[in-house]
Amino acid sequence: MAESLVKQKSYDFALRIIRLCMWLKEEKHFEIATQLLRAGTSIGANVEEALARQSRKDFLAKMSLASKEARETNYWLRLIRDSGILNGDRIQAITDESEELCKILTSMVKTGNAKMKSASTQNSKLKTKN
Repeated sequence: MAESLVKQKSYDFALRIIRLCMWLKEEKHFEIATQLLRAGTSIGANVEEALARQSRKDFLAKMSLASKEARETNYWLRLIRDSGILNGDRIQAITDESEELCKILTSMVKTGNAKMKSASTQNSKLKTKN
C-alpha cells in the first residue's frame, strides 16, 4: 500500500516540478530550472525502479536514491524561495510536498533496513544453532 502511495505522490510531484521548471525557464532561470527538473523528476523514476526490484537490497538502494533526490529537490526549492525568485506563498505548497516525500521515503528506507538487519540476525542465530 505504501509503495503505491509513494509511486502516485512522486509522479504527481514530478508533474508539478515540470510546470514550475517551464515557468522558471520562461523567466530565464535556466540553470536552476535544469537542476530542479533533474532532481525533482528523478524521485519518481527511482521509485519506479525500486518497485521493479530484483531483491530487497535493490529495492532499498533505489528508494535510498529517491530519498536523496527528494532532499536535493527540497534544497533547490528553498533556494528559489529564499533568493526571491518566487515568494514563499507561491512556492510553499510544492516545498511542503517535497518535505512530505522526504519523510515518506526516509521512513521506508529506515523500516526496510531494520527489517533486513532483523532478518540477517535471525538467519545468523539459525546458523549457529545448526
